[in-house]
Amino acid sequence: MNLWGSPDFDAHEGVHLFTDTHSGLRAIIAIHSTELGPAAGGVRYWRYDDPAHAVTDALRLSRGMSYKNAMAGLPMGGGKAVVLADGEKSNALLEAFGRAVQSLSGKYVTAEDVGMSDADMVTIASACQYVSGLPVEKGEAGGDPGPYTALGVYLGVKAAAKRALGTDDMKGVRVAVQGVGSVGGGLARRLAADGAVLMLADVNAERAAALAAELGGETVSTDAILSVEADIVSPNALGAILTERSIAALKAKAVAGGANNQLATPEDGRRLYERGILYAPDYVINAGGIINVGLEYLGHGDEAEVKARIARIPTRLEEIWAESEVEGRPSSEVADAVAQRLIGR
Repeated sequence: MNLWGSPDFDAHEGVHLFTDTHSGLRAIIAIHSTELGPAAGGVRYWRYDDPAHAVTDALRLSRGMSYKNAMAGLPMGGGKAVVLADGEKSNALLEAFGRAVQSLSGKYVTAEDVGMSDADMVTIASACQYVSGLPVEKGEAGGDPGPYTALGVYLGVKAAAKRALGTDDMKGVRVAVQGVGSVGGGLARRLAADGAVLMLADVNAERAAALAAELGGETVSTDAILSVEADIVSPNALGAILTERSIAALKAKAVAGGANNQLATPEDGRRLYERGILYAPDYVINAGGIINVGLEYLGHGDEAEVKARIARIPTRLEEIWAESEVEGRPSSEVADAVAQRLIGR
């Protein structure tokens, strides 16, 4: 694999591969930029058919964290870790990953992501000081980032409805939610409380069915969720789901969700724009979690400050959409250009 020639490499400052034969750890830590501060981003525990796909995932997620942290106004750079789920997620494996992070001497700060929990962060922290997302007392910044990501996505969905539909009153608005884990599930509960009509899909069909029964929504297959008749599609699972094919099948007026790297290629942002579908750049709308754990790590503020910063997400989206309209170019390109300027690229 030619990293330097990869379109996802994008001048990363470092890509580190770690192996621990005792625990079975195989991990990648990608550091995209430390221009604004230490590279902050969660660690993903996931099974990949090909290790090369894990490298690509780490690169794309790391770059996204650079942009996300910059756009959120955090004094932190962007990085991401991927632990290959080859076997059991043991304490020995987590401690080995902690030692890997520690070896980078604070250049990378980790937190939980897909497949990891705040309890796992406690184990990692036993071998490493550069950890956030640890359990905290009520009212403090930090802890599980999922609910804070869900809050920001909810506010972003309402902003998208206001711009694309002319109202932020979600009563009767049809929202297709792809992925109902911590973020998608939290979003769905908030939207249900507002009277939105929900269509839910998840790889765990039982989880989707249980949430639909709880909220009075309906379930849709994972294959169909992006093409249902909806006002807004909200991707909250894994990335690269907005492709030439899936965009052509969209029947919604807006796409606004918490999944990272929703666009399979940069060209897909233009495809959405040319179809007249409003797009909320993922690293802007889903910044709530990193705002929470970032302020925890920096020791700045409390839960009230976290929520105040998350409340600014709709304003940032509006600024991007307004510039997109004036300049006649996709919101994804506008957001990338702003983020790149902020990190000196």
